[in-house]
Amino acid sequence: MTVIIDYKCGNLRSVSNALRRIGHEYRITGDAEAIKAASHVILPGVGEASSTMEALKNSGLADVLPSLTQPTLGICIGMQLMCRFSEEGNVPCLGIFDVEVRKLRVPNDLKVPHIGWNTVTRLASPLADGISEGAYFYYVHSFAPEIGSQTAAITEYGTAFSAILQNANFFGTQFHPEKSGEAGERLLANFLKL
Repeated sequence: MTVIIDYKCGNLRSVSNALRRIGHEYRITGDAEAIKAASHVILPGVGEASSTMEALKNSGLADVLPSLTQPTLGICIGMQLMCRFSEEGNVPCLGIFDVEVRKLRVPNDLKVPHIGWNTVTRLASPLADGISEGAYFYYVHSFAPEIGSQTAAITEYGTAFSAILQNANFFGTQFHPEKSGEAGERLLANFLKL
């Protein structure tokens, strides 16, 4: 059974609706034992890094997540919390991905937050199986992980950043696959086949 983690900061409805659309069963829970027993784990998120990291700690799950051995996907702030550090609130995070999250530094003609559709390139992840190079995904963010050795796809919005991160059984997307139409549903389905 797939678990969507509820730590009082997630976009639970959008993610659960996306899983329902692709015909996949799931459970929403913040229970550590249920999360450890799940076949797949999704860490969604909406909000600011320091407060969401605090919520994750308060839930007792900050120690559980790095120990997971099943496929685990962080979405947007969920992925950012899996990085080493975030400039948003200057907060140490889980350190699953060995990159830091930085504020988007873009030319004056581009708006921050970055909201809307953008292309994803240099796809090098099993999450991208069957997804075309340059496919469009939906973004809503002001911060993003830098590019590093665990970068598995890139997006450019005035500057390049990691669109997908991957480290062993851990995956993350800066974009929202649950809001990204057919390409997003394909990515979620690929994750759930791992």
